[in-house]
Amino acid sequence: MKALFLAGGLGTRLRPITNDLPKPMVPIMGKPLLERNIEKLKSYGIDEVVLSTCYKPHKIDKYFGDGKKFGVKISYITEDKPLGTAGAIKNAEELLSDTFLVFNADILSDIDIANMIRFHKEKGALATIAVTKVDNPSAYGVIEHDDDNFITAFKEKPQPHESKSNLINAGVYIFEKELLNHIPRGRAVSIERETYPLLLEKGYKMAVYNKCGYWLDLGTPGKYLKVHKDILKGLVPIGNYDFGQNRTYISKSAKIDRSAKIRGPVYIGENVVIGPSAVIGPNAVLFDDAVVGMGAKVVDSVVWDNVNVERGATVVNSVIMSNCRVDEDSEKYNSVLTENFSEPIAV
Repeated sequence: MKALFLAGGLGTRLRPITNDLPKPMVPIMGKPLLERNIEKLKSYGIDEVVLSTCYKPHKIDKYFGDGKKFGVKISYITEDKPLGTAGAIKNAEELLSDTFLVFNADILSDIDIANMIRFHKEKGALATIAVTKVDNPSAYGVIEHDDDNFITAFKEKPQPHESKSNLINAGVYIFEKELLNHIPRGRAVSIERETYPLLLEKGYKMAVYNKCGYWLDLGTPGKYLKVHKDILKGLVPIGNYDFGQNRTYISKSAKIDRSAKIRGPVYIGENVVIGPSAVIGPNAVLFDDAVVGMGAKVVDSVVWDNVNVERGATVVNSVIMSNCRVDEDSEKYNSVLTENFSEPIAV
């Protein structure tokens, strides 16, 4: 079975993090989100991946190449202009198998893909849509289903009295290739607003897979911080490390002064240097080669690679991007710091 990642979005709401970086390449615990999701697929035995790209596609291609160094085979299809979710899937038609997976490339979840595939086959559905629960579905399109988990209705941003469902599309699908016959070629098509309602109207079986414990889309800088805090809480495992078992990860190559205070949960990457009397954590993530000077503080924040937090500086609830310097005795609260400027995070 092949997996298609829809990796062409502009990531507008995630700016300035995505000013020069496609959203799927935004790092989660030091590795691109897309790499994290490919690693997870590989653990389920899925080793053929198609990447549908549009925004800064060369950055994705340059990093992943043909996939060989990641143990998978990667093919690419690039949109000249955004085609929407269904349009991008149709655009990749020639690269897809009879039954295939589709992922929105900006989400992190704990969905058991093997179990979802079994469920799809048991249901004999044309499409199976993973769903997740939200407290207030009025900001989303909700999905209603019957007692056999077959979809009965799609409702866009319903008021509380208009639907009893609190299930929304989680951006993970399993499709039979026949579904592509119902998507027009060469124009932008929304699978949520156009294709799914059409299939329902035509009487096709579409199932809901409602076994998603953790789900988050990395839509904003605030959510980017949240996903790291959730990982540190042990709500979702990443790679081979589970913070639910051990609240502190410190790489063997890190150099930490004896007088520094490490307050878990924290993640400290390779070759990180932490100076005297510095305070790291709680909820701090330091990527590889970061330097934290004497008396500096990093709390509730994500610090990328090759960052220098200088002596006496304070970083709280912020994202400090690669190669940045936080000046001596300065303060960064609720901010995203790029090499060129600093921008506040909506909290």
